[in-house]
Amino acid sequence: MVEKSIAKQSSEKRLVQTLTTRKVTKTYGSAHAVDAVDLAVHSGEFLTLLGPSGSGKTTLLMMIAGFVQPTSGDILLGDAPITNLLPERRNFGMVFQGYALFPHLSVADNVAFPLKARGISRSESEARVRKALAQVQLEHLAERLPRQLSGGQQQRVALARAVVFSPDLLLLDEPLSALDKRLRNDLQEELKQLHRQVGKTFINVTHDQEEALTMSDRIAIMRDGAVVQVGSPKALYDRPASRFVADFLGKSNFLDCAVTGIDNDVIRCTLGGRDFFQLAPDDALAVGDSTLLALRPERIEVHAAAPEGQPNSLTGEVRSVSYTGVNFHVVVRTAEAGDIMLTTPTWRAQVAPEIGNRLWISWPTDAAVAVAND
Repeated sequence: MVEKSIAKQSSEKRLVQTLTTRKVTKTYGSAHAVDAVDLAVHSGEFLTLLGPSGSGKTTLLMMIAGFVQPTSGDILLGDAPITNLLPERRNFGMVFQGYALFPHLSVADNVAFPLKARGISRSESEARVRKALAQVQLEHLAERLPRQLSGGQQQRVALARAVVFSPDLLLLDEPLSALDKRLRNDLQEELKQLHRQVGKTFINVTHDQEEALTMSDRIAIMRDGAVVQVGSPKALYDRPASRFVADFLGKSNFLDCAVTGIDNDVIRCTLGGRDFFQLAPDDALAVGDSTLLALRPERIEVHAAAPEGQPNSLTGEVRSVSYTGVNFHVVVRTAEAGDIMLTTPTWRAQVAPEIGNRLWISWPTDAAVAVAND
């Protein structure tokens, strides 16, 4: 009945549906590779599963694809359960890290392979292949063999093959990790364009924070087999829920403080024995609470002298400086907060930091956010 339901949906025009996992778990012996994951993937969105090695993101993707059977839990496409459906019955496109192209077939024949497997007519197949290759800007290389292509071109072929049969979802298993940084950046933009063109749901797996932030509509951050926070790149970056999320998605300074007072528009805290620190209002904090704060390096300003009218200002000695052309990355040792990392644009730095120099740093009241100390 499930297979008939899926087949009926594909008779005319495939509809992209929401994919849902309910308490999906995968165990190997006593080890939980994926632990009771509840996740809803919105129709047409670009969702990234992000996490360190061993977090369970690839195992979760393989269960969605049908290549790995869950130990327990359910996977649904729309309202139809697909947990036990064979991979070839799911109508999902898949792009692997290693491309998985057939070396003896031309680019066009590689892209046409899934259409041939589905019994698509030759004339329709040729038209679809031309369209798919045009979407990845490779129509001029249709007759070449994979070994005659660069790594980036091979990845584009793999993408064209994955979208040519109009899948409900496109699943991407670290598709850019084998490429150099510049090519990876170029393909990130091309993947975003392809997502807009085909209008399908993309689920991407990566451990690359920049890739996740750049390409995703939403990110699901995984740790030890569990999804620990889901949200838009901006929401996760600006309002991380925990130390792990703040530390894994970008860089953060972590400050231990105690709440000493709350006014209408500011929370007062002690930091390093000084009662000077101010935060934006937070309903979760009360007088007497101890909390951990995450402070992004780029939210900190550098000053040559003590800044006026800045409640959150410290002085310290420069311990290290890295120059990247666009930014200075600096570590300043302070008496109250220890070592503080900061990033400041080189073109508007009030002072060029040098090791051993003393300078002042400051940040606005809304720069630091309270996070769970996990």
